[in-house]
Amino acid sequence: MEVMQVLHMNNGEGETSYAKNSNIQRKIISETNSRLKEAILNIMCNNKEVPESIGIADLGCSSGPNTLMVVTEIINIIYATCRKSGSSFPELRISLNDLPGNDFNYIFRSLPAFFQKVKEEKGAENCYAVGVPGSFYGRIFPRKSLHFVHSSSSLHWLSQVPVGLATNARTTLNKGKLYISQTSPSDVINAYVSQFQNDFSSFLRSRSPEMVTGGRMLLSLMGRSSIDPTIEDGCYYQWELLAHALSTLVSKGLVEDEKIDSFNAPYYAPCPEELKIAVEKEGSFIVNRIEAFEIGWDASVSSNSSTQCEDKKILLLSMGQQVAKTIRAVVESMVENHFGNEIMDDLFSVYGDLVDDYLYKKRAVYVNLVVSLTRKD
Repeated sequence: MEVMQVLHMNNGEGETSYAKNSNIQRKIISETNSRLKEAILNIMCNNKEVPESIGIADLGCSSGPNTLMVVTEIINIIYATCRKSGSSFPELRISLNDLPGNDFNYIFRSLPAFFQKVKEEKGAENCYAVGVPGSFYGRIFPRKSLHFVHSSSSLHWLSQVPVGLATNARTTLNKGKLYISQTSPSDVINAYVSQFQNDFSSFLRSRSPEMVTGGRMLLSLMGRSSIDPTIEDGCYYQWELLAHALSTLVSKGLVEDEKIDSFNAPYYAPCPEELKIAVEKEGSFIVNRIEAFEIGWDASVSSNSSTQCEDKKILLLSMGQQVAKTIRAVVESMVENHFGNEIMDDLFSVYGDLVDDYLYKKRAVYVNLVVSLTRKD
C-alpha cells in the first residue's frame, strides 16, 4: 500500500464524507483551545514587539468544517492581543498541508468567504493562505519560515505499513488482524513501534529547520494511556471490530481470507512516554507538556443528534451505525483500495452492528494526546 497515494479522508459533502462525519475530530480541536491560546500568546508576548509577519502551518488539515477552526481561533487570539497592546495586526502566512489526495478544492472554495469575514469583522486584509500537498514526514516548508505549527488527528497515521507487514510480505505475521492485537506476535508489535519511532523522528527533524527559534508546535493525536500497545483505549477495538466485520464477510463469501491477512493499517497510537523519549532523542525541541484526555466513541453521536444534524435520517441510525459512519469517513480510502468498492456498504453495516454490541457491554473511549513543544535556540 502506497500510503501517500491512497490515504485521505472521504472527499466531498455526501453522506459518507469526512465533512459530514468529523464531529469527534472537531471536539478534539475544541478541547485543545486553551493550549492553542497559550502557544500563540507565547509567540506574541515573548518578543519585544509583535512580529511583522507570522508563519503558521496546519499539518493534516483535511477538508470540511473543521479545517479552518484552528486558523479562526489563531486570528481571534492575535487580533485580541494586538488590540490590547495597541499593535498593528501582523501579516499572517497560513499554510494548509495534507497528502495529495486531500480535497483541497473544498478548502479553496471556502477561503474567499472566510477571509472576507475576517476583513469585515477585524479589518485584517493581510492574511494569506496556500495549500501545501505532501507528506509531513519530510521537508515541505522553507527554512525558518514558521512561527507556529499545529497538527490534530493526523500523526497517528504512519508513512507506510511497518516493514515486514506489507501486502507483498512473504510470510503472514498478523493473521486475521488489521493492527496490533492481543494475539499479535512480538514481531508485529516491534514492527509497529519501530515504524512510529522512525516516522515521528522524521517529523521532528523536518520541522526543526523550518521553524524559527522559540517557535511553538502543538500536536494532538490518538494515543493510549499505558505502555501496553494492546490496551483497549489505544483504538485497539476500533481495528479489532473492523477485522471481525471483514471475517463476517469472509463467511458470506464476499471477501477472501488472504485479503485480510495481507492488510495492516498504517496506524499507531503511542503512549506519552514514547513521545517524550522521541522528542528528547531528536533534540531540537523542548517538551512543554504532554497531556492526555478521553473522548467517548459516542461523541459523534451526541453532536449529530443536536443542532449540527440536518439530515433526520441520521437520527434513526443506531449509535453503532453512527460511529461506523465516522470511522468509514476516515479509513474507507485505504480499505477500499485493498478490498474493493463493492463491499464497502456491507462492511460498514456489519461493523456498525458489532459496535452496537460492543457499546452495549461497555463505554468505549479514544485517548487523545496533546503535545506542546518549543523550538530550541
